[in-house]
Amino acid sequence: MGTPRTLSCTCLVAGGGPAGLMSGYLLARAGIDVIVLEKHADFLRDFRGDTIHPSTMEVLAELGLLEHFLARPHQELQYAEGELGQERVRMADFTHLPTRCKFIGMMPQWEFLHLLAEEARRYDTFRLLMNTEALELLSHGERTIGVRARGGSEPLEIRAAVTIGADGRHSQLRKYAGLQVKDLGAPIDVLWFKLACGRQERPAALGRIAAGEILVMLYRGDYLQCALVIPKGMAEQMKAQGLEAFRARVARLAGRSSASEIRSLDEVKLLTVKVDRLIRWFKPGLLFIGDAAHAMSPIGGVGINLAIQDAVATANLLAEPLRRGAVRPAELRRVQRRRLFPTRATQSMQLAIQSYVLSPILASGATPRVPRIVRLMQAFPFLQRIPARVIGMGFRPEHVHLSERQPPAARSLSPPPSLPG
Repeated sequence: MGTPRTLSCTCLVAGGGPAGLMSGYLLARAGIDVIVLEKHADFLRDFRGDTIHPSTMEVLAELGLLEHFLARPHQELQYAEGELGQERVRMADFTHLPTRCKFIGMMPQWEFLHLLAEEARRYDTFRLLMNTEALELLSHGERTIGVRARGGSEPLEIRAAVTIGADGRHSQLRKYAGLQVKDLGAPIDVLWFKLACGRQERPAALGRIAAGEILVMLYRGDYLQCALVIPKGMAEQMKAQGLEAFRARVARLAGRSSASEIRSLDEVKLLTVKVDRLIRWFKPGLLFIGDAAHAMSPIGGVGINLAIQDAVATANLLAEPLRRGAVRPAELRRVQRRRLFPTRATQSMQLAIQSYVLSPILASGATPRVPRIVRLMQAFPFLQRIPARVIGMGFRPEHVHLSERQPPAARSLSPPPSLPG
């Protein structure tokens, strides 16, 4: 492989997703020398977390980025509504949240990541290495001192006072670290695909539930991003039934005459749902955040927002120790303690919904009845504010406490680019 080139920084972040880029941006903004590694050459990947919740938009407002965020292509979801059989119900009303943005923002994740990267690059203390993958940890005794990586075909050794693992639910660094993972179980998987949708065809309901079937439809301007919820491990059996059977199922659930725009089952992507978390998120010199620390179910679209909250807490708690140049395990433990309660509470909520709502529906051959609590929410609409607050703000919303330590390069006054889908 050749002699590796050596780089160094104060903080190395492995993973250029929401948790990685946000933590890297915040630390660089606070004057910390940061390198962020992203294994892909770009951010253009479909069916990633696209639901930006009011808690995240509050963070963006605190950073002065909300206007730039809202200038990018997005849709706004003020209510969570669904159809159970022939009945229409509203389950969450976001319009009363005590936040600047009283809606969920639906934005392609590549747009969001591009915004963070664009803003972070304005600081001399920030370096983003695309097409660069962290392969294994570098250690000195029990302490992590960086990673071995590959940038294209070039071997690298990157040394840092602290390494943050933000490389997702399939984290390679987590495997090398040997930290214990608690698998909480997930009885469902999700098949993601797109349906064409004109601007005049926006569906009234976010989801449709029929006998043994659940379809979620997210309006994205000129298409619907659809999620067919299925029992765990049933994807191959469903695909074996063939393209026409799948199209017929989707068309029936979506209330359409056909779903012929699905040209191949190769366009249908499987998300193997996992709900797990690390028992301990850290070792000397190493900390995991986001999906690398706790994989979330897609229920509620909370994963990306929980990752952002992790990143804010990480930067708030570690910036000062990083300035000193030595971060003790006790200071890494503070991040886990800060973020463990919202992680546990969110996962407990997701597990309850999986076990007591989704699994019985998928196992049933009958059209489900509207639950009593949902009927109460229709009779007393103020009750819809409770799930809206839990989903939109989370159990422990974080706020940016770090001041900007270094004047950034001037922001471009040109309109933000719209990246291709």
